Formats: sequence, C-alpha cells, structure tokens
Amino acid sequence: MIVNILACAEQEFIEAVDYYNTQCLGLGYEFAAEVTNTLERISTFPEAWPQISKRTRRCITNKFPFGVIYQIRDKSILVVAIMHMKRNPLHWQNRKVE
Repeated sequence: MIVNILACAEQEFIEAVDYYNTQCLGLGYEFAAEVTNTLERISTFPEAWPQISKRTRRCITNKFPFGVIYQIRDKSILVVAIMHMKRNPLHWQNRKVE
C-alpha cells in the first residue's frame, strides 16, 4: 500500500530526528530507520495493530518510545502523527484529515 504522511506528522518526524541527533551523533538516523521499518510493517500488515478510535490505529516503534498513528484508506495508508508516547496521547485528534 502507498503511505501518505500529513505535513504535521512529517514535521514531528523531522523534529524528532534532529533532537536525537543532538543527543548522540547518528542516533537521529537510527530513529529515522526505525520509523521507516515501522511504516513498512504498517504497509504490509495495515490491520495488525490496535484501533485507538473508529478509523485510526497505532503501531509502536521497536527501539524508540514513538507511535505511528495512521488510518487505512481505500488504497493507501494515511499517517496522522509520529508521536512520542509520553506526550499528550490525544493531541493528534484535532488534526484535519480528509
């Protein structure tokens, strides 16, 4: 399936990569690789992760405390958020998703 990412989710991803790279050189790139692996898992098995609302699911990354919040569309996956799991878990709900 094709994976589309909302601009705000992409911004969250970029900020997290930058943050991890400031903590330890190269750690941000490890985070980016882990998110890429998570997106591949979602694309391959979109219904494998639990629903957190009527249309939305969450897949947790393996090595970092982040979740990928997504919706299954007709022929694609829409990533709504790439968020740290210790932050406000409902902040993504106010995003406009069409």
